[in-house]
Amino acid sequence: MGRGKLRIYLGAAPGVGKTYSMLSEAHRRVERGTDCVVAFVEHHDRPRTEVMLHGLDQVQRREMEYRSAVFTEMDVDAVLERKPAVALVDELAHTNVPGCRNAKRWQDVEELLDAGIDVVSTVNIQHLESLGDVVESITGVRQRETVPDEVVRRADQIELVDMSPQALRRRMAHGNIYKPDKLDAALSNYFRPGNLTALRELALLWVADRVDEYLQQYRGEHNIRTTWQARERIVVGLTGGPEGATLIRRAARLAEKGAGGEVLAVYITRSDGLTSASPKDLAVQRTLVENVGGTFHHVIGDDVPQSLLEFARGVNASQIILGSSRRKAWQYIFGPGVGATVARDSGPDLDVHIVTHEEVARGRRLPVARHARLSTARSVWGWVVGVAGPALLAALLTNIDADLGLANDMLLFLSLTVAAALVGGLLPALGSAALGSLLLNYYFTPPLHRLTISDPKNILAIAIFVSVAVSVASVVDLAARRTHQAARLRAESEILSFLAGSVLRGETTLDALLERVRETFAMESVALLERQSEVERWSCTGSVGPTPVTRPEDADVDMPVGGHMALALSGRVLPAEDRRVLAAFAAQAAVVLDRQRLRGEAEQAREHAEGDRIRTALLAAVSHDLRTPLATIKVSVTSLRSADVEWSDEDRAELLAGIEEGADRLDHLIGNLLDMSRLETGTVRPLIRAKDLDEIVPMALGGVPEDSVRLDIPEDLPLVAVDAGLLERAVANVVENAVKYSPEGEAVLVAVSAIADRVEVRVVDRGPGVPDEAKERIFAPFQRYGDSPRGAGVGLGLAVARGFVEAMGGTLAAEDTPGGGFTMVFTLRAAGDGPPVRPDLPATMTS
Repeated sequence: MGRGKLRIYLGAAPGVGKTYSMLSEAHRRVERGTDCVVAFVEHHDRPRTEVMLHGLDQVQRREMEYRSAVFTEMDVDAVLERKPAVALVDELAHTNVPGCRNAKRWQDVEELLDAGIDVVSTVNIQHLESLGDVVESITGVRQRETVPDEVVRRADQIELVDMSPQALRRRMAHGNIYKPDKLDAALSNYFRPGNLTALRELALLWVADRVDEYLQQYRGEHNIRTTWQARERIVVGLTGGPEGATLIRRAARLAEKGAGGEVLAVYITRSDGLTSASPKDLAVQRTLVENVGGTFHHVIGDDVPQSLLEFARGVNASQIILGSSRRKAWQYIFGPGVGATVARDSGPDLDVHIVTHEEVARGRRLPVARHARLSTARSVWGWVVGVAGPALLAALLTNIDADLGLANDMLLFLSLTVAAALVGGLLPALGSAALGSLLLNYYFTPPLHRLTISDPKNILAIAIFVSVAVSVASVVDLAARRTHQAARLRAESEILSFLAGSVLRGETTLDALLERVRETFAMESVALLERQSEVERWSCTGSVGPTPVTRPEDADVDMPVGGHMALALSGRVLPAEDRRVLAAFAAQAAVVLDRQRLRGEAEQAREHAEGDRIRTALLAAVSHDLRTPLATIKVSVTSLRSADVEWSDEDRAELLAGIEEGADRLDHLIGNLLDMSRLETGTVRPLIRAKDLDEIVPMALGGVPEDSVRLDIPEDLPLVAVDAGLLERAVANVVENAVKYSPEGEAVLVAVSAIADRVEVRVVDRGPGVPDEAKERIFAPFQRYGDSPRGAGVGLGLAVARGFVEAMGGTLAAEDTPGGGFTMVFTLRAAGDGPPVRPDLPATMTS
């Protein structure tokens, strides 16, 4: 009996139609004569899903009592006894009630599969175990019920049930998923458009990777070596030379032309490592590859063209990009080169692009030898072993009676040569070999005590001894130096890896980077110096350590960065090989400095542009919106003072009411203008304290009728870190705006809820709403959408409200109200989740 097959319908969120699709598949199979039963399907009182259960054979569920409540679970024994061909099992990640034979439903499914029963199941992407942290960071909700990724990956078929966030929210608004009493809470929390979009992207990417695994598995099982261009994968062959950046950027442009294009940069080094490129150049190119969204790979292979082709076919690449050869014309006598060989052997399934660059035909420089310099003590001991050792050995052998033979004598002297190579390197070993050959000739080769050799065989033996001694000494010395070099390069790579990582994450500030330089090279002080031209004096843009230098000439080590910048270090002189890593640090210091300046200049430019726009709009507001109430007041006062007309008490009261209303409008407009000017000039300094919202929100409703607002504030809310005065003013502006646009008799809802580490205040109205394209525009100063049915203004209320909220570290956003209307959402930090309050800020607020 074989194992059953598992088919999974995967969705991004509840309600996309996984269960409906599963039941539709069951009906198709029943129509074909397949024995299909419903082992467990939860329709959640959704009418359309419940209708799909009609006509399907259902296995009776098992009732379980837990904590004085009765639950129903899948009866695994009943399904095994029924032994259908196909069983429908909903909600694969479900946790069973304690007392069931298995803790998780996916374990029940494994039993059915082992019994030879095919299973069709459903699961949402947020229930995959590996995505728990990601989903929590997106939605603020921790998924308690999870299923191991491997269980889902082992499925024979995975079908994605997809739906756009807008369509899913419409389905919810129509009541097809949740009951009306749960609708507003669901749409305003978990089922936000941003949450649904992120979950949908997770599902699409996960399924795409699974499809790619299927394809690779199929190609491996059928030994398919040709390229299937299902996805545009571009392999860039790097040599570590200066042309690498050009090739990477060219590959990135090609990848952008096709959907789902990938860039894979590969560097192939020989197994002996003798032609390895500079780690600094490779680190820079690795960073560039990651910046354009590609991946970097390091492959070992003695046949570079063949290794490159094997890598490309192994990742199912469609294109290979190589640079034009840097060899000179005469060097082609040694072979056609890597590019020509790859193009010749690529076959019809791989396109090979040869990209020209500035280094073409300039010659390939030989790799710089990185000799490890041994310490003085080791060199001295190497010469002691290499010189004194053979002399002592010769004295010992000449003073004993044992005749060991010339061969054994040579082996003893050869051991001293090897020991000299291990301790002191190549030169002491060569000296030991030369001295040993002379001592062998003088003391142990007939005629004795003469530097002549009578037997030609002994001449050959001495020559072999010298050649073997030199060869062994060279190999031992090379191995020792390579070991020392590897340790050093490893340390360099770790430093460069840290540097590249900090660049990608954008974490390193200039002071932190300079401190890292000082610690890495054990310096007393480090300074980044700059000047505008060669005739101007140097200025220090950043420094760490005591008494940093003010000129590169005064430093122990200086590293130029461009034409007008230098990194100056004081403390000791660095060896030449350390300057490679120092150059990387210097280049990064210049980048960090430029980034800080560009960020500051961009902020200044934004502030200037915003200020210009505000001033222009302010002039327009003063010329129109402020003159209107002034004109009303002027007309009313003139009428009252007129002696030609006898005004009745009703007329007089009406004119006075008009004056009062115009004065109130002026007071409100001027207050908003002053608040906006304070926000624009940065003089609003919030006094952040832990406050209770049920004390602040009711205070903000003083300017609206009592029956126009309905409050929903739970008692167990956490405290929020806000400025009470600013938040009260912001809520008041938003609530007044909502009441202004709400229909007559329809109260505005102000609801507060806690989600993860934040608290939300939602102001919900049932007015005409605002289109998506205008949702951000209404927060701009002097902007209004449509006309207010009651009253008017210069369009500053929402701008002031958002400014106050953002000054407190929160956000204010606009959403559609399900069923029609408009919702404003305040997102505030819960107390304890932010920086401490600065004691030097004045305890003032706008109110």
